[in-house]
Amino acid sequence: MAAGQFKVIRIHAGDTVTAYGQDIEIIVTLLGIDAPESSMKYGQPAQPYSKQAKEFLSELILNKDVEIKGYGLDPFNRILGVIYVNGVNVNLEMLKAGFAEVYRGRSAGNDIMPYRRAEAEAREAKRGIWSLGKYYVSPKDWRRKHEQ
Repeated sequence: MAAGQFKVIRIHAGDTVTAYGQDIEIIVTLLGIDAPESSMKYGQPAQPYSKQAKEFLSELILNKDVEIKGYGLDPFNRILGVIYVNGVNVNLEMLKAGFAEVYRGRSAGNDIMPYRRAEAEAREAKRGIWSLGKYYVSPKDWRRKHEQ
């Protein structure tokens, strides 16, 4: 998918949104980042900072016009994308704020080095998820533990 103009109409989590534009509604997973998990099953706890990550992303892009650059689909047929608002890379902003870590799986084509630098800076400053110190659990490990 090439870049396109959309309006973000729903924030599902700190790394997943629904947007509308070009006469279609799309679900986008923010490429290259992994935000804390919300409750996965009824009665399961949400991961620390999942609510704050969702709220921060909402402040950045909910009901705003954005540009989405797509890089294919994830396993759930959601678009893997980088979202820009006023020219600012939102995926990168989530990392800088400490509300996501760099995705630990395969990258789908974007330059990952700025993402790693942003994560390292947030970790050093103990922002967001990094304030948990030794109690921090990556979203990937959280999913593995709570999907059983």
